[in-house]
Amino acid sequence: MERLHDAAEKLKLLGDKTRLTMLSLMKEREWCVCEFVDILDISQPGVSQHLRKLKAQGIVKENKQGQWVYYSLNVEDKPYIKAVLEHMPDSKAILSALNKEGIKSICK
Repeated sequence: MERLHDAAEKLKLLGDKTRLTMLSLMKEREWCVCEFVDILDISQPGVSQHLRKLKAQGIVKENKQGQWVYYSLNVEDKPYIKAVLEHMPDSKAILSALNKEGIKSICK
């Protein structure tokens, strides 16, 4: 029963469009908080809150590089999340839909 509860909690996180977009972008590479701010047009604290929830459930991991924190997927042991993400668009399609194709990160 605990395993079912754990899966339900993780899948609940995917019910949020912003978090699902972030995870879909992370299928291809790691992303910095500042990139998500630019792409999603939400505040840095808002982005950080979403990432904190995903990290707390072990769905993403962080990599600190100087003053910047980069996030990437951590779903190798979560087949149900991998299955959902396989059906999500790639970063090119997401960025195009958001009219953000030419975004250049300031955090590099």
